[in-house]
Amino acid sequence: MPSTGTLACSFKIVTLGKCAVGKTCLVTRYVCGQFAGDVDSTIGAAFVSKKIEALGKRVTLNIWDTAGSERYQSMTKMYYRGARAAILCYDLTERTSFDKIRYWVGELQENEQHCRIYLCGTKKDLIDNDTRTRAVPQNEAGIIAQDLRTEHFETSSLTGENVEAVFQRIGEDYVRNMHSYPENQPKQEDDTQQAFHIGKSEEKGTTSSCALGSCFKR
Repeated sequence: MPSTGTLACSFKIVTLGKCAVGKTCLVTRYVCGQFAGDVDSTIGAAFVSKKIEALGKRVTLNIWDTAGSERYQSMTKMYYRGARAAILCYDLTERTSFDKIRYWVGELQENEQHCRIYLCGTKKDLIDNDTRTRAVPQNEAGIIAQDLRTEHFETSSLTGENVEAVFQRIGEDYVRNMHSYPENQPKQEDDTQQAFHIGKSEEKGTTSSCALGSCFKR
């Protein structure tokens, strides 16, 4: 990655979608540049980060790959908090995964109002090999994307098609709109309140790093 960009920020991304739609494969292809093949279902969520350059700024994408199984959905909600982008994944060859998109939209709107949504159809390689396997017409997905005022991508984690484009667009959109998010608003200091904070203060911080392999252990 070029080192000329100015460090802009880091922000949180979540992947959402029905179990087995290919969320983990999408993230693994993007971060590692390889196809994950058969993977076990994610339990809870797995975390990984990647630094990119977007519109001349250096940005760290903190990606949370959440479980799609219904038994983990109550747990998954806690990962929405603070997310600034959500990739709603559905399998292009499975209609039921697409029908649940509205559910995920409702979950996000209820739990994190400052999260921008991106629609992502997965397993495009299967359609390229046999057009009869397509279960979700492209124009129908486009209508939902238009309603959500967002982008719609059709991706293949096997070939890598459009995978980079999804995350690059998310990074660029965040840079364009970063000053509209609460955490980037100017802090308003009140002189009266400051008087009550005189004295010793403690700051606690943690840093962590994680290799992708361990993040995606099941």
